[in-house]
Amino acid sequence: MNEKLPTIAEINRRAEAILMQQLGVADTLRFLNQFSCGTGDYTAERHEWLDAFSLDDIIQDIEKNRNEKAPTF
Repeated sequence: MNEKLPTIAEINRRAEAILMQQLGVADTLRFLNQFSCGTGDYTAERHEWLDAFSLDDIIQDIEKNRNEKAPTF
């Protein structure tokens, strides 16, 4: 049993081919775009804007938003 396992690249090529055959190019691209990693460092960026707020600030903001009248449509 020396069966060679396919590489991740080979699996990806096969999966993309199957998706394109079943979904078409446009829908395959839409599907695959869900899984892109994006760019940047979310954790570091989150600290840049969140560290400026204390827990009391956040609680006050929540209470303020709760007390605002919800728009009627």
